[in-house]
Amino acid sequence: MTTAFTQSTFGEQQQQARPQLPTLPTGWPIGSYESYEQAQRAVDHLAGTDFPVTDVTIVGVEPLLVERVAGKMSWGKVLGSAATSGAMFGLFLGLVLSLLNPGAGLVPIAIGLVAGLGFNLLFGALGYAVNRNKRGFISQSQLVARRYDVLSQPRNAEKGRALLADLAARSAFGH
Repeated sequence: MTTAFTQSTFGEQQQQARPQLPTLPTGWPIGSYESYEQAQRAVDHLAGTDFPVTDVTIVGVEPLLVERVAGKMSWGKVLGSAATSGAMFGLFLGLVLSLLNPGAGLVPIAIGLVAGLGFNLLFGALGYAVNRNKRGFISQSQLVARRYDVLSQPRNAEKGRALLADLAARSAFGH
């Protein structure tokens, strides 16, 4: 077997290979938390104690897709947003064109600005007119879980449980 392209060849510690395709996580549970922030804090604690965190995985259990409604959609919001983004993109293109043709002055900037603004307003208005009766609000989607489990490979699971139990005990007493 050749080791020409392994990480250990370059003096680094060889790490466990990370799967490239979606696979189920492996390991034993060493902690369970109500929020991702708490699970992240637990892993930070493990990292601070020289625990081999490359053996750790945070798993969101019972994932939910949460869509938070941010507001009502209107012609003013659609056209304002389209105008702003179109003007910025057009200004950028105009600046690039003026750099490529220094003798043209401000003409490429003005053309880019007007074209970006016009096209974006047109396509924004068409998109809103077509979808207006289907969706009259703006929202943001987020994937969350009911709980977050911290898993560790079996070789370090007992040590990880002990370290996280110590963290929980110190947090309970306010230290």
